[in-house]
Amino acid sequence: MTIQWFPGHMTKARRQIQEKLKLIDVVIELLDARLPLSSRNPMIDEILQGKPRLIVLNKSDLADPSVTRQWIAFFKQEGYLAVEADAASGQGLKEIPLLAKELMKEKIEKQIAKGINPRAVRALIVGIPNVGKSTLINGLAGRKIAATGDRPGVTKGQQWIKVGTEMELLDTPGILWPKFEDQNVGYRLAVTGAIREEILNVEDIAFFAVKYLVRYYWEPFGERFELDQAPRDYEDADEIVAVMEAVGRKRGCLISGGRVDLEKASGILLRELRAGKLGRYSLEAPY
Repeated sequence: MTIQWFPGHMTKARRQIQEKLKLIDVVIELLDARLPLSSRNPMIDEILQGKPRLIVLNKSDLADPSVTRQWIAFFKQEGYLAVEADAASGQGLKEIPLLAKELMKEKIEKQIAKGINPRAVRALIVGIPNVGKSTLINGLAGRKIAATGDRPGVTKGQQWIKVGTEMELLDTPGILWPKFEDQNVGYRLAVTGAIREEILNVEDIAFFAVKYLVRYYWEPFGERFELDQAPRDYEDADEIVAVMEAVGRKRGCLISGGRVDLEKASGILLRELRAGKLGRYSLEAPY
């Protein structure tokens, strides 16, 4: 499976970011805590040209906390400051300006030594569409800022947004790469709703989710849908389909002949999963 995005969006968004880089001190890279690598543009290192970077693992309230801790350690080993946050509730947001300032500590100390009064740290926020960028900006600013576009390469004007007296934010368009070859990246994004179900088949998305959940999160999954026994072999497609059918029966997704409407069952399963009703889960781990 290769998902292809309109390349003009990527070109425009990339150019806009690179034009803004000369204005900023720190980049805040926003990732989905449930799938940090899959929600990360693989070209981001090249685009950001070595700017100091703070990684924010957003939606951490939905992610497996033990796996999120592994990701924090992983990014630290890679040489990045990383913090978990939930922009919707405000959890973790107070740390972000402090950590952005920490990244500029050496530069600020040099300015003070020269008798220069340091200005507010200027930060650029980057992330793929639908990872929570607008929510993060509103949370940091303490007020609702004009909404930004949720399509690649779309922005509604360049503006500096004050965060107290210590940081100013500059938003960027959500930026996806022109295509990705790894089908698992596409399915992970689809499970969380970052890719519309019109692009990928809803039953295929649910199959991918169930296969993963019965392997790593059987207890909350089985409890939610009142299932007695986990599949003996999570690699067996027939057994995974049987689990999906069992979910459909529990949710009344029956059609003529007592058969299960797998499309309807898949939609219900994904909605409950995205709403956090199956507990906290992560779709990939660093180790």
